[in-house]
Amino acid sequence: MRLPLCLVSFLPALVLASPAAGQHPWSDLSPEMQITLAVQAAPAEARDAATVQGYDANGEFVLLREGSGELVCMAPNPNREEFEVSCHHKSLEAYFERGRELLAQGITGNERTQTRWDEYTAGTLAIPYGSSNHILTGSGFDPETGAVRDPFLRWVVYTPMATQESTGLTTRPAEIVPWLMFPGTPGSHIMIVPPSNRNR
Repeated sequence: MRLPLCLVSFLPALVLASPAAGQHPWSDLSPEMQITLAVQAAPAEARDAATVQGYDANGEFVLLREGSGELVCMAPNPNREEFEVSCHHKSLEAYFERGRELLAQGITGNERTQTRWDEYTAGTLAIPYGSSNHILTGSGFDPETGAVRDPFLRWVVYTPMATQESTGLTTRPAEIVPWLMFPGTPGSHIMIVPPSNRNR
């Protein structure tokens, strides 16, 4: 299944990264601060048990903490211009790991997305129906407490192959109201976005 042309324009924002590392407050963080920041994307009751992934002193992606809970949280990427942390259900880890493998191979953007969709269709990559990703962005963080400044939390619920007809959800982007993105594709998912009328 190929990417719908009307939806391709949404994809670049999902994979944008800054070309230069080391220029942001989150480019050189201790493991403890990375954990503090990452788990803020999780519900409060799930934070202590979450597994946390982040970056070592060489900028390599590493496991910072093995957890016993259902969520895997990711610290801010030191190569990204915008501050973002996230927590996904552990059943999605193979999907996210595959994405990292493709990036390491220089496969990005629409090609990266389509590759994982094709692998889902072929039955070689799982996208568990109903699994979630919690995505927290902000303008930065307090270096003393780790509290994210201007926090904006949104949610993605993966529903591969779901359609407007099968869910009853609108496919028009909206705030507050859940809506279905990429309907009828392996990448179909429910977006839940709160109001964003903030000065950011």
